[in-house]
Amino acid sequence: MSSWPGRFFADDEEMGKKNDDHRPNGPSQPAPWSVRKPAPAVRKRRILYLLGFLLFAFLFIRNLPTDLGPRYRMADTRLQPLTPPDSKLVKPQTDPQKKKPPKPAGPTEAEEHYFDGPIKFYKLAATLYAATKLRGDREFNKNVLFAASSLKSLSELLPLACEMARWERSDVHVVIMGRDDMDLQEIRQVNGVAEDGCPVHWHDARPDYSRWSTNSRMESSVAAGLDHVHNFVHPQVILVDDSDREDDFFIDAVRTTTLELSKSLIELPANAMESLMWITRLDSASLAAWPMININILIQPPSGSSASIVRLLRSLESADYFGARYPHLTIELPEDTDAATSKYLENIVWPPIDWSGSAHMSQVTIRHRVRRKTTSPEEASARLVESFYPKRLVNSHVLLLSPQVELSPLYYHYLLYTILEFKYSSHAVKAAKDDDSLMGISLDLPTVYLNDTTRFLPPITDKLKSRAQEEGAPFRWQSPNNNAALYFGDKWKEFHSFLAGRLTKPPSRSPKAVSSKHPAWLEYMSELMRARGYSLLYPGDWVNETALSTIHDELYQVPEEFLNEPVPSDRPVPEISQDEPLEANVSRGSRKPPPNDEHPLLESSLTSLLPNQGDFPALNKVPHITFEGKPVDRDSSFAEAVSFTKQFLGTIGGCQASETPPGHKSFQAIDLFCHVGEPYDFYVPDDAAAAEAAKSKPAASLPVNDRVFDADVMKPGDAETAKAEAAHHLNRQSGNTDSGSSSLEQKTNEKDKVAPKVAAVEDEKAKEAPDREAGTKKAMEKSTLAKEGKSDEPPQEPKRGAFDKETPKPADEKGPGW
Repeated sequence: MSSWPGRFFADDEEMGKKNDDHRPNGPSQPAPWSVRKPAPAVRKRRILYLLGFLLFAFLFIRNLPTDLGPRYRMADTRLQPLTPPDSKLVKPQTDPQKKKPPKPAGPTEAEEHYFDGPIKFYKLAATLYAATKLRGDREFNKNVLFAASSLKSLSELLPLACEMARWERSDVHVVIMGRDDMDLQEIRQVNGVAEDGCPVHWHDARPDYSRWSTNSRMESSVAAGLDHVHNFVHPQVILVDDSDREDDFFIDAVRTTTLELSKSLIELPANAMESLMWITRLDSASLAAWPMININILIQPPSGSSASIVRLLRSLESADYFGARYPHLTIELPEDTDAATSKYLENIVWPPIDWSGSAHMSQVTIRHRVRRKTTSPEEASARLVESFYPKRLVNSHVLLLSPQVELSPLYYHYLLYTILEFKYSSHAVKAAKDDDSLMGISLDLPTVYLNDTTRFLPPITDKLKSRAQEEGAPFRWQSPNNNAALYFGDKWKEFHSFLAGRLTKPPSRSPKAVSSKHPAWLEYMSELMRARGYSLLYPGDWVNETALSTIHDELYQVPEEFLNEPVPSDRPVPEISQDEPLEANVSRGSRKPPPNDEHPLLESSLTSLLPNQGDFPALNKVPHITFEGKPVDRDSSFAEAVSFTKQFLGTIGGCQASETPPGHKSFQAIDLFCHVGEPYDFYVPDDAAAAEAAKSKPAASLPVNDRVFDADVMKPGDAETAKAEAAHHLNRQSGNTDSGSSSLEQKTNEKDKVAPKVAAVEDEKAKEAPDREAGTKKAMEKSTLAKEGKSDEPPQEPKRGAFDKETPKPADEKGPGW
């Protein structure tokens, strides 16, 4: 009988065998009786090993970690090997995608913002009812609304709202429309806003259960809240913070609702508290016009000015436009455009690309002029005026920039601020009903008058001395500017009408008021400004000599309409010595640029440099000077305009003393001219007697030397030579060979002799015309019969007329033009 270990481990080859298997092969021998030996100890160790392995596997599986995510960062083998040299390879872990992802610690947005029930405003009615005392029930009032959803955005808007309320030009309202359920009193304490120091009107337009509301419910509540505020407050403009800091549902609802309500919306940039503090000086009417202003920049660079135009365009690109509408850019290239300018304009992107992802729309127009041999001042003026026409008279304006100008990064701040203050504010609109004489805004402060001979100094009055004149108070001047000036759309349309009538009249016989170093259109603009009493608003002297624009004269070029003008010599003949060498004067007379002083450009905050921190006086209190620099008030300016208009009507307008000019029309200047339907030819010599004689003669009897020559075909200096040659040729054809005299009296006698001979030749030709026609007809009939063989007479040549005689002329009698 086998032992129990042998039965338990039946697979052991030594277990369960009988003693017969171990018998020897030899003869059988009697075996002595002995007891069976126990199993060896090694079998017990196997059992212990097995039990320990099972216990280890159980504990490992039970305590396996489940919170380890996958490692996405790959090892950089360029710096170190994947494993140290003496380390062992580790088996890869199980694919993490096959495991359940970890659950977030907090609730998701869908779980937290789940409520989508009816919307109710429990705290809005009381504050809106109090707003009716501020004329909130009227369509036009002084109310300005700051709206915010995020508490972070509210903290950015509150300094602007409080500062605007302190100036007391508008009634400021603040409305909260977000999810936070913090009380208004607590919000004031957190932002450090005291009721006495910040006199704004608060409104709580947060719906019930705002903390748990869905995005669609919050968007609907913002739209409904703005509608309620509009019904009781009627804000003229709504200001919100940058869209990157605000909630998406709030921005979408505000943009849609303001468009439906036809309200102006201003989205302030991120740094509005530092850079746009000047908007707190504007009233509600000015801010309401902010989004509607449309500015067009016009640049006309001359040939060979690539460096100047590139510098100007770079200053435009680097300027700060603080989220406002970019101006439209128009560049009119000359006939000869250099390669550097063309290459730069090929790659220009205007406005600059907004990397936030908003759609980009190009607002640049490039034009190229057709080549012409000469350009007259009249043509150059008409070309500039035709380059822009306002689409909307009230809101479209043009900014003229010279290629020599470099603009400050804050030029658009000052330009928009002065336009809103002096054109669209409530007191400006009210004053314009009686005195609408402001023509535009200048960014350039000239150093000399337009005659380039007299030094210009800004006016100083007793009122300005008491208001810190050294800080640079603005003033009005009846002088146009071509370097950097903005002209209002309604005044530019009137200038269109004025130039259309002015080009039908002869040039003025009085000396020019504008130097030939400036474009020709300034002369016509100055005539309109003096006739109407118009003026530009010029900036004063800035602190620390900073400026909004500066003029660089190193690349100055004379206007192309004055290139052929003779250079005046107003200098005395210098004394020379035979022992000293002469020096070359590379710039003579009018080729020198107009005197200008270069100043550093303004780069700091605009509010800190404006006079009296931006508290500009009313337009009727701004100092006003005439074209010659004489200080005037409103009544004196009107009297000066009436006096100049009477003189203009008689000398240039073509009106007689007994005639009444046409009546005045809005945005028209036709009342400054008479007989506009009779255009004046600028190529005819300006001689009244010659003009009357030319009108009295028939057009066919005019001799050649009285005909008009086109300046595009022939230079003015060659006209007299061509006329003399034509008269000489006509004299030789008439039989008069005496052509040696070149004096004016002989030319007049020749002209008198030629006229009757030409008339006699024409009479002889008229008499011979029937005979010539009959002879030609008879000759054709004979030729036809001869071809058919029916005529016996040989063909004969037709009879020559008086003009058909061949008169051989010696070669030396032919003029150089024939």
